[in-house]
Amino acid sequence: MIDQRLHVLRVLAERGTVSAAAADLGYTPSAVSHQLRTLARDVGAELLVPEGRGVRLTGAALTLLERSHDLFTQWEEIRADVQQASGTSRGYLRMAGFSTAASALLPPAAVAVAREFPQSTIKIIEADPEVCFDMLLADQVDVAVVVNMSELPPTADPRFEQERLMEDTLDLLVNADSPLASRSRVRLADAAEEHWIMEHPGRPYHQLVTSACAAAGFTPEHAHEVVEWDTGAALVSAGFGVALVPRLARIPNAAGLVRIPLRGEASPVRHVRTSVRSGTSRQPEIACALAELRKVATSLAEIDAG
Repeated sequence: MIDQRLHVLRVLAERGTVSAAAADLGYTPSAVSHQLRTLARDVGAELLVPEGRGVRLTGAALTLLERSHDLFTQWEEIRADVQQASGTSRGYLRMAGFSTAASALLPPAAVAVAREFPQSTIKIIEADPEVCFDMLLADQVDVAVVVNMSELPPTADPRFEQERLMEDTLDLLVNADSPLASRSRVRLADAAEEHWIMEHPGRPYHQLVTSACAAAGFTPEHAHEVVEWDTGAALVSAGFGVALVPRLARIPNAAGLVRIPLRGEASPVRHVRTSVRSGTSRQPEIACALAELRKVATSLAEIDAG
């Protein structure tokens, strides 16, 4: 088995402070510090240097982490081989995803896993993409569904196995009385003079919308800020502006709303991918969940194409 202290060092390297690593791991800060001190003693090298409010990993610590990536992967692969040879399973599955994935993609995967492994415990957690990766690394979740963001680990990161799942198209949501409501398709630039209902500045979705509008040649008038799709839809229905909503988002069937597909090069999409810890993709419940996610994504793409 992998030395648990290597796992602690791995989480600390990602989180930057002992307290943050302890919170992710469910330990006390003193327990984290103790494990890392004993690890440093056993390898015979200093691993951490205080730096501001956090710590900096020494060259020895970075070497230890780099050389341990394959160990983590091989151990998870061994676990998969043993489970397959014995006809057993993990006994649990924990999945995390951003809001629309948690509502549209993860439930069908959970149903498939529950059907195949009725004795297994299944848990779904709604979380932002960057939090999903923190939980993956801390072994708090096993499968994450995220939207591609520059802040996330690259697909080549050896700690994870990442796979493109689908493209989530965005539509323009307008009030039924809007002059745009009668159109079958619109260009994003057609809504340049509208009031816009958007996520808070600094949030990934806000950045996606502003970037798409910039590519279409205008800066949206940011009239209202929302977090939930339901709130945005209610404001559009009340005539306060327009919004971009992903195809995956389940918007209430309100009489005052019209959802219009976009056309043109500036039409934005969200790129959705799955991620698991390296070496775990063949473990029974995880493999079942990934297969079902691919199936659901394919079905949704066929519906969109139709």
